[in-house]
Amino acid sequence: MAGHSKWANIKHKKAATDAKRGKIWTRLIKEITVAARLGGADPNANPRLRLAIDKAADANMPKDNVNRAVQRGSGGLEGANYEEIRYEGYGINGAAIIVDCMTDNRVRTVAEVRHAFNKYGGNMGTEGSVAFLFKHCGQFFFAPGTDEDKLMEVALDAGAEDVIADEEGGFEVICDPYEFSNVKEKLEAAGLKAEVAEVVMKPATETVFTGEDAQKMQKLLDAIENLDDVQEVYTNAVIEE
Repeated sequence: MAGHSKWANIKHKKAATDAKRGKIWTRLIKEITVAARLGGADPNANPRLRLAIDKAADANMPKDNVNRAVQRGSGGLEGANYEEIRYEGYGINGAAIIVDCMTDNRVRTVAEVRHAFNKYGGNMGTEGSVAFLFKHCGQFFFAPGTDEDKLMEVALDAGAEDVIADEEGGFEVICDPYEFSNVKEKLEAAGLKAEVAEVVMKPATETVFTGEDAQKMQKLLDAIENLDDVQEVYTNAVIEE
């Protein structure tokens, strides 16, 4: 994929995230609640919870909201009991899509996800139908102008798997998902702040969409992302602006 399209998509994603802050908070509260339930209330001993709390801080979520979600998950407060579900499917021209959900009503969620796929030209697949096209990993994007030698040294010393330069002069750092918090902490301690830092399902290959197909694919992705029970959407489609 060309460097221009990568950075355009990163900026587009950040802008879209900022525009949906209220929804982002709702999703983070679910993630914190489930992470605390599964791994305990101590973020130092629960990497998933630590990551969710870091994301909440980046999204300017009040600490009281975070603490209540942790208490709810660890049994201190009553609340909805969410379960995690992953759906897989195909978009325009067979593009692969993974949809991660948290729900208190599995029947409602699968109906809503299937409806979104069908309405906007996609279709749901079976479990495992597209997941093999993605890698579960930590991913950091650094803007063009970042000191390559410093980034390479710090990232690899911290346990990153790879540092990849793109055509525009930016860099992508990949790490094991369970090393994400450690790598992030060491990068930031060295003054290296990523534009985007997430644990993701990274596609092995990408397909660029332009023109009418790009518009159709974006409508499908937006419809899925706007569902209340959807936490994350991953795709190997790259939408050119």
